[in-house]
Amino acid sequence: MRENPKVCSYLDMPLQHINSRILRSMKRGLGGQKTVDLLNKIKNEVPGIAMRTTLIVGFPGETEEEFQELMDFVEKYRFDRLGVFTYSPEEGTSANFLDDNVPEEVKEDRKARLMELQQNISLALNQEKVGHTFRVIIDRKENDYYVGRTAFDSPEVDNEVMIDANIQDMKIGEFYQVTIKKADFFDLYGEVFN
Repeated sequence: MRENPKVCSYLDMPLQHINSRILRSMKRGLGGQKTVDLLNKIKNEVPGIAMRTTLIVGFPGETEEEFQELMDFVEKYRFDRLGVFTYSPEEGTSANFLDDNVPEEVKEDRKARLMELQQNISLALNQEKVGHTFRVIIDRKENDYYVGRTAFDSPEVDNEVMIDANIQDMKIGEFYQVTIKKADFFDLYGEVFN
């Protein structure tokens, strides 16, 4: 990834949790410390990599302390993109036989708290992009904007780059150098760099 320009420096790695007890219960291959070691290795090997992950809150037996460990982990590692899901039993999984003992309202509260934290992280990371120029592919035109994405964004789930369609005519599927002028929680606003 670091050396091949044809490969985006973007990695989606569904970690699910960071607490070792919960990871064992999920039958994940790595515990919390090995997960941290792996993340550190990836960030060292591919500087500037964009990291996306998904997490599960309310897994059977998850305590407030284990959830707080997850919050602290997210705050420290500042993922570029993060999805949060509440646990629900799923047929065919080993967790399906566990007692789903975390109340639904607790699951939803934990999800909301984690997403609020991530929303603030996302805003800060986006604001760091203001003034920088990125290679952007244009996916579509929507109302008064061309909508594109950088190499750090997956279609339909990640940030979009909005470019005023009244300023310049652009072609769908083409790449442009775009300077970011403004950022919000999940989108960037830019102009074509000439």
